Amino acid sequence: MRAFFAGLLSLILVGVAVSGVLLLEYQRFLQTPIELVAEPAPDSEPDVELTQRPDQRIVEIPPGMRLRDLAARLADDGLISDPYFFIALAYQERLQNKIKAGEYALVNGMRPLDLITMFASGRSIQYPVTLIEGRRFRDAVDSLASQEVLKLELAGLSDAEVMQRVGIEDEHPEGWLFPDTYLVARESTDIAVLKRAHERMKQVLSEEWDQRADDLPIETPYEALILASIIEKETGLAEERPDIAGVFVRRLQRGMRLQTDPTVIYGMGDDYDGNIRREDLRRATPYNTYVIDGLPPTPIALPGREAIHAALNPAEGDALYFVSRGDGSHHFSATLKEHNCAVRQYQLGGRCDMIKETVEERP
Repeated sequence: MRAFFAGLLSLILVGVAVSGVLLLEYQRFLQTPIELVAEPAPDSEPDVELTQRPDQRIVEIPPGMRLRDLAARLADDGLISDPYFFIALAYQERLQNKIKAGEYALVNGMRPLDLITMFASGRSIQYPVTLIEGRRFRDAVDSLASQEVLKLELAGLSDAEVMQRVGIEDEHPEGWLFPDTYLVARESTDIAVLKRAHERMKQVLSEEWDQRADDLPIETPYEALILASIIEKETGLAEERPDIAGVFVRRLQRGMRLQTDPTVIYGMGDDYDGNIRREDLRRATPYNTYVIDGLPPTPIALPGREAIHAALNPAEGDALYFVSRGDGSHHFSATLKEHNCAVRQYQLGGRCDMIKETVEERP
């Protein structure tokens, strides 16, 4: 019996000793930071000295990856010293079922707790995806197809089908995506990007509508979106947006037609070959503002916040016309005589002394 208790005591002491060693090893594991070491230069460049690997390592966690597989891979890559300790840490922090798929950037100095916390937070690498001001709805949709980080689900769908997937409830999709740079994780869907852009446009339009000037010839936020899209297409210099908006607003107030080329081009659709001919200006389309009164039925492009703000807060003044100077800027005129003079000087290569006189008279 004495021998039995002696043996049992020995086993207990061994167990305590082992537990103590494991606890020390576990504590050491928790405190050991990642160390990203230098790599030798490629064999093709033998004369290049050893260079320090950038202070970052990308770890991709695919959907459905098990915790034990993740721990094993981190250990195989030399990022942690013991996969079982990593699993134990996940259970200790109650994060064993909260690991999220994605790409994660690991840097020198991170410890195992930093890793497991980051993997559970979903703070994966974000990639920029940009929708550009002034582009059309279909251009924006098609541009996402070239984004390698996105999962494409809209390929081959019609505008109506895209609208349904994105949740655009209007009859026409044009103008309903906010042009901006969106940060997305790899394998985000093109649908998700467009949903964010649509919600952002509704938010921005609502915010700007609430801050609109008084006595505008615009009755709804949608009309503001239409006018903003025209301003976006007409503007070469950002600072001219309020002035261009002022011209269009005054023309609407006086019952004058907008007579703006971008609407004509939009109405021509695929028939536009880079030139607008005289017959194009006379062609009856719902978008030809040389023949229709007021605004076209829908936006013609994606307007940014500045264009929306300008549409709802136009610059004061008396200008009713503008013409491009050929350098991105415009000459603004209050009379048709001055405008025709500006067209002759800036568009037809002639000369008009009225331009100089008018500019010198204005403050």
